[in-house]
Amino acid sequence: MKLSIKTIFNALIFLSLLVSCSQKKPVAFMSERISDYVLEFDALATTWDEGIPLGNATLGALVWQKDGTLRFSLDRSDLWDLRPMENLNFKDFDFKWVHEQWKNNTYKNVQDKYDAPYDNSPAPSKIPGGALEFDISELGEITSVKLKIASATCVVEWKNGTVLKTYVHATEPIGWYRFENLPAYLTPTLVPPAYNLKEIAGEENPVTGQDLRRLDYEPGLIEQTENTITYSQTGWSGFKYQVHTQWQKNENTLEGSWSISSNNSDNDKEITAEEVVKSSFINGMDAYMKSHKTWWTTFWGKSNISVPDTILQNQWYMEMYKLGSAARQGAAPISLQSVWTADNGKLPPWKGDYHHDLNTQLSYWPTYSGNHLDLEQGFIDWLTKNKPTFKKYTKEFYGTNGLNVPGVTTLTGDPMGGWIQYSFGPTVGAWLGQHFYWHWRYSMDRDFLKDQAYPWISEVAVHLNELSVLGEDGKRKLPLSSSPEIHNNSREAWFGEMTNFDLSLVRWTYMHAEELALELGLNEEARKWKEELKAWPDYAVDDSGLMLSPNLPYLESHRHFSHLMAIHPLGLIDPSNGERDMEIIRKTIENLEAIGSSYWTGYSFSWLANLKARALDGEGAAKALKDFATSFVLPNSFHVNGDQSGTGKSNFTYRPFTLEGNFAFAAGLQEMLIQSHTGTIKLFPAIPEAWTTVGFNQLRTEGAFLISSQKEEGTVRWVNIISEKGGELRLANPFVTKEIKIHDSHKYKWANNVLVIDTKPGETIIIKPRT
Repeated sequence: MKLSIKTIFNALIFLSLLVSCSQKKPVAFMSERISDYVLEFDALATTWDEGIPLGNATLGALVWQKDGTLRFSLDRSDLWDLRPMENLNFKDFDFKWVHEQWKNNTYKNVQDKYDAPYDNSPAPSKIPGGALEFDISELGEITSVKLKIASATCVVEWKNGTVLKTYVHATEPIGWYRFENLPAYLTPTLVPPAYNLKEIAGEENPVTGQDLRRLDYEPGLIEQTENTITYSQTGWSGFKYQVHTQWQKNENTLEGSWSISSNNSDNDKEITAEEVVKSSFINGMDAYMKSHKTWWTTFWGKSNISVPDTILQNQWYMEMYKLGSAARQGAAPISLQSVWTADNGKLPPWKGDYHHDLNTQLSYWPTYSGNHLDLEQGFIDWLTKNKPTFKKYTKEFYGTNGLNVPGVTTLTGDPMGGWIQYSFGPTVGAWLGQHFYWHWRYSMDRDFLKDQAYPWISEVAVHLNELSVLGEDGKRKLPLSSSPEIHNNSREAWFGEMTNFDLSLVRWTYMHAEELALELGLNEEARKWKEELKAWPDYAVDDSGLMLSPNLPYLESHRHFSHLMAIHPLGLIDPSNGERDMEIIRKTIENLEAIGSSYWTGYSFSWLANLKARALDGEGAAKALKDFATSFVLPNSFHVNGDQSGTGKSNFTYRPFTLEGNFAFAAGLQEMLIQSHTGTIKLFPAIPEAWTTVGFNQLRTEGAFLISSQKEEGTVRWVNIISEKGGELRLANPFVTKEIKIHDSHKYKWANNVLVIDTKPGETIIIKPRT
């Protein structure tokens, strides 16, 4: 199979930007450009994880070939076996009990109680939906398989003239398929997941996936008529879901639709898959395609980039396509595999759950500067909805008021256990709090600040206050601290002193609780958080930079850069703070790279790119992104953790598919093009010297500004700014001179080399160097 993504000249995008700026309107994406992004193969994939991905965050499909048949692997994000973990009884086995076992060196009791059951139990878990198969043996040779990301449509063409067009509607719970120019009669077959098959070969563990038969489901019911098939499956404790497809044959065309319904749905009035499909036939596939294309046109109009490295450019567009397919307000948030659950007779890797010690956080990184807050809102809504469950867990396990979140959760936010240093980590809620803060800063929605952002962060601070104890040095600390996933789940994975991971999250929480309290005029509360912060120590640093903890330098290659949180994503140690911070950053990254990538996974390279960008190292950021794109993704762009290139970038060569590395890649490229975390917007802060012609369109910054800009022959030609909410804009001078002109002669001032402009809500400002 070959991978070919076609592009056209970068001049097109710059033309569209220039036209927009001259008209002082929000920039519109050129459909002629996005239509040229096509993921193209000369045959169908023969494994599920290389299939063509389609989705809308509720439904998903993978298009591939299995045993000579064309197969749609069907999925729905709320298909979950939600049976509780019976071992999670916190009454007699709470955090204090864990601390006692650790102190007494009887930590195996904790591993047996909390860690092992996650590995041994098949559920709770995400589960697959089923598959549609078409016998294509009489159609002959395939000439091309295409994913057209502009319209989120898969097109398969045969040498005999037969064409398949299929898509999952952007907003409706329905998928469509149409075969044209069929030489023979063709009908679908509905294949249930392997809940009851006699034999499934292969290794079985939480990474490769456990056998679906272990769920112990009764066989589902398949009912078929001349032009419909309905599959009904009952799972644990009354859980039910239905898969339905209906089709019609007209001369040499077969057109059909499919849907999945689930009683795990948040919608109390959820109609069945059969009802959805039946009503769809009133209007037909082409009518649905109109609204489908409208949504995707709007999506692609939110932002775009143009960089001279085609590998990075193409990968970014594929990542944004997957983001548009996997995230939506009103749908379940992005889990490890989102709507593309494994179709191999097994549960998905790591049960397809919600890991909050890295995976969910990285998955939403690109939504902020990428100008997709509408998609990120689904994650915020889910966290808010499940806040009572999180507070119950916090009280029962930690014995504290306030808020923390289990590090590994089900669809409904309940804890799942596993390595408890991370699945029950004491600062999980703090890292998730950054998403509330970012949502506020990138939207400037004051109601959100008051009702959601500040309450979340301040309640996390309450939990940390009550959990903390006084250390021998007179500073506050957590009774036990950890650093994902150092020392795996051994007793040594708990530290008696503060790790830099936990400490950075603690310090970030108090700093931002103070900031948001001041923003809301809660001066007494702000003073309280400021004083609380003073009680905590500073970061552990040695000659090699940031350490894991005061007694443990970074000495061995590791996939999770947990000790670097203060640099990125938290931005507490930053070049803007002066030479001392820059020296820490430089030494830390040098040490990270000197020790090497032997035990990194794909997401490590994506994260490194973000770190390099924050360190203003464009060459290093681009190299890390290219290493990811060329070694840790499959031909369909899925991130599979292990090195697939054979070049030795990592000792991990396995291929469990998870999404966080993909989305962190997109964020890393955006971080190279624009940064605003210091309160001052920087354009092209970390691009390679060779990138003399580069541009972007409507990237979002803190302060709710939409920025477009073009750099040509090494010089920034113009900047277009849309101020959504008004307020002061601070822009590091992107030009070689302070001699500038602003459309409509807008007033401005200089603060050293920072351009300061007071903006009005909805205002557009165009800045050019004076020539």
